[in-house]
Amino acid sequence: MLSANRAVRHSFGFCRSLFTSAMDKAGFQQCNVIILPSDLANDFEAFCHSNPASLPLLYRSQSGESSCPPLVKHADIRTDIPQYCVYEDGRLVKTVSSLQSYSRKTSMMSEHPNPLSDMVSFYIGCSFGFEGKLRKAGVPVRNVEQGKNVSMYRTSVLCVTAGVFSCPLVVTMRPIPANMLDAAVEVTYLTPLAHGAPVHIGDAALLGIQDLSKPNYGEVVELQHGDVPVFWACGVTAIEAVVCSKPSLAFCHSPGSMFMTDVPDSDSINPSHPKVKPELTPLCFQISHDPLLYSLASRAAVDRIRQLETVIGEDPGQRGIQTLFVQDELLHSCLALSHASSVVITTGFPTHYMHNPPEETDGPPGAFAMATMLLALGKQVTMLTDRRALDMNRAIMDEAVRTGILKAAIPLVTYEDTGPHSALHFLCHHGDPTKPRYDHLVAIERSGRAMDGNYYNMRGINIKHLLDPIDDLFIAANDIPGITTTGIGDGGNELGMGKLKERVISLMPKGSLIACDVPADCAITAGVSNWGGYAVACGLYLLHTCPSHQRYLKRGLGPEQDKPPEQLQDWTANLPSVSKEECFLSTLVRFGIRSGKTANLAMEVDGLTFHPTHSDIISRLLRVTFGSTTQSP
Repeated sequence: MLSANRAVRHSFGFCRSLFTSAMDKAGFQQCNVIILPSDLANDFEAFCHSNPASLPLLYRSQSGESSCPPLVKHADIRTDIPQYCVYEDGRLVKTVSSLQSYSRKTSMMSEHPNPLSDMVSFYIGCSFGFEGKLRKAGVPVRNVEQGKNVSMYRTSVLCVTAGVFSCPLVVTMRPIPANMLDAAVEVTYLTPLAHGAPVHIGDAALLGIQDLSKPNYGEVVELQHGDVPVFWACGVTAIEAVVCSKPSLAFCHSPGSMFMTDVPDSDSINPSHPKVKPELTPLCFQISHDPLLYSLASRAAVDRIRQLETVIGEDPGQRGIQTLFVQDELLHSCLALSHASSVVITTGFPTHYMHNPPEETDGPPGAFAMATMLLALGKQVTMLTDRRALDMNRAIMDEAVRTGILKAAIPLVTYEDTGPHSALHFLCHHGDPTKPRYDHLVAIERSGRAMDGNYYNMRGINIKHLLDPIDDLFIAANDIPGITTTGIGDGGNELGMGKLKERVISLMPKGSLIACDVPADCAITAGVSNWGGYAVACGLYLLHTCPSHQRYLKRGLGPEQDKPPEQLQDWTANLPSVSKEECFLSTLVRFGIRSGKTANLAMEVDGLTFHPTHSDIISRLLRVTFGSTTQSP
């Protein structure tokens, strides 16, 4: 009995020259092959359809069929693969160069038909099919350059179960120069029958791969300076499925030793293919440095989110906020939030220090809009407020539940600085930076600490006595891997706007005094901060209805189908709307919360009346989200 690792190493010693020649056989599709007992065939076909990125099924044979007419005119699956693996009860027992001995009766099997006569062959697309296209596009293929088989890794990501089949996802890794990621993504997106676009770009540990120098299959491929590890779903997942399901007998290709077809690989690039639509071509964006993580979203979704950013960047209050604008801060924040699982949202700008309460109407509506959409998408959300304002905000939340703005109350917490490790213990379980409790912090219209340690409103009045040091959490998060931060503001003195500090100092009134000194990873600027919160909610909706982004989030697992109508209806219902935002603003006014610029206790935010200004912005954001020809909720 051969161990799996020894058998794989043995087969690769034989197959390396075959692998190289296969790579050089440009222009034809290649296949992974699995041969299973016929009583398991339906389950395995369902497993393929449930995990389409890993197992793009090209052909399922009839029981006992050794040919595959759609792929090769004259084929014999018993002899046409250079090296086969033989599995018994899920254990790799040997590798052979032919399966002909399994198609004859022997003395031991004289009373039984040959095993292959009651077995079904599955031909599955292979990522080797897109390597020639990568090279043609100018993208280096490091494994080919180094004369090695591609690296393949078993991940901690579980495939979708179907019948008796369940197993971890297997991926291939190809180092790609960072400046060529978009090209690599586009080329492979156009080859859905060869696993399509990547399922992960960045830190291997996020897939449960602890050491890239120890592939489970294939050979070590070295990264060059400036390369990023890019992972594609791999057909060797089928071998893992055999190991886990333990059929009495199964055969497969030896990893890297492929079945060659007569089908031109150009057939896999077909714009009319139902899985390939130009507007869904993914674009690649880095959303985290530590750990390194990129995300994908379709051209269509990216374009819509950029339109949202344009709408919220308008400045009817003439505060000069457009001078602080940086493109794609909204997009990067939405992508990072889409990947997040537990989000903290904080707001509170007590600009009216002479009134009780001192809060303003900008901030809470945008915070609740983001929280509502995040909850609808299955995220955990925690609201963070000042101890001084805890009771009031709890009462506002209860009223939001009563009026239907929220389905249920959101956990509401405070932060207190009790020592040098307070922020770490708030953000991480047991204060352990390797175990963050949250993975995204969002501040919207939250007063931010200035360079002198004080907190200023736009008039330059110090309001530090009304604020808890929530800024400390954003500062601490900068050193904790896995936590991303977003700041949303409209003046430059808000928490997170430290990313734009130099611009605020030079371009905003009293900038050298009021500018926030605490940066966020993403700094979203808007004419009114609430609009930034509304845009985040709309952007999250666009990403979660974007097939390219959803496929990437799910690692290519799960059947490719439209969202069920009831789920879309729930997401739509949780978008901001004119009626909901008007209702919530009236709630804030009843609690004595005033407009930021004028201190009016009225239906206005930052001196701009809800109708027509804010209602018009909300309507326009929804038109962008749904398309101008589609009626918004």
